[in-house]
Amino acid sequence: MLGSMKRPVPTRKPTGRRDDGAATRLQILEAAGAVFAEKGAGHATGKEIAERAGSNSAAVNYYFGGVDGLYAEVLVEAHHRLMDLEFLQGVAGSAAPPAEKLDTFLEGMVRAVLGPVSSGWALRVLGREMLHPSAAFQTLLAKEVLPKKQIVTGFLAEILGRAPDDPVVARCALSIIGPIALLIVGSPAMLQQVAPPAAVAGQVDAMVAHVRRFVQGGLAAVAAGDERGAPDEAR
Repeated sequence: MLGSMKRPVPTRKPTGRRDDGAATRLQILEAAGAVFAEKGAGHATGKEIAERAGSNSAAVNYYFGGVDGLYAEVLVEAHHRLMDLEFLQGVAGSAAPPAEKLDTFLEGMVRAVLGPVSSGWALRVLGREMLHPSAAFQTLLAKEVLPKKQIVTGFLAEILGRAPDDPVVARCALSIIGPIALLIVGSPAMLQQVAPPAAVAGQVDAMVAHVRRFVQGGLAAVAAGDERGAPDEAR
């Protein structure tokens, strides 16, 4: 059962030529994440990032090929911290029912967005990129977003009894990811304006349960069809 599968805290091992090189690479990555979150990719410099990392500016080029390559790697790492691809692949390969697999994905995402990850730089970097996509967005899509989308779409297709490329499946996927994307993009101040603090702040367990019920109800309605005006393809 997936209920016993604990989503691991993302800990990507940095690649480096030596142990000290790996540590330097990770320090640069963390410093860059903080700088990009504060200033955006267009206003960050390799010198500032290196200084925060306690390194020299040449290290940015050495390990990442420059600021652009570093930014792309930061985006990938940020998405990894939301949902570990290997963990999701493990969920997909389990014998659990597709609805339970989807529940595990939803819980992992909601807990990441509202939990400890939210206090770091990952969400702010992703939020900036979602609002103003850069050239590095294609790297993020290829390495993190699309592989995860394919897995989750598979869950939905099984639940709905439709082909993965069915437009109904795509619409359901958008309906699920949309609210999560809003939580990523929205600042705490903005969220307080659209929802009372008691609805979201400090309510991770309640939000997990709510999202599960909401998604389950929506998928059940789509699967059953709505004869009061739904298009033929949704019946």
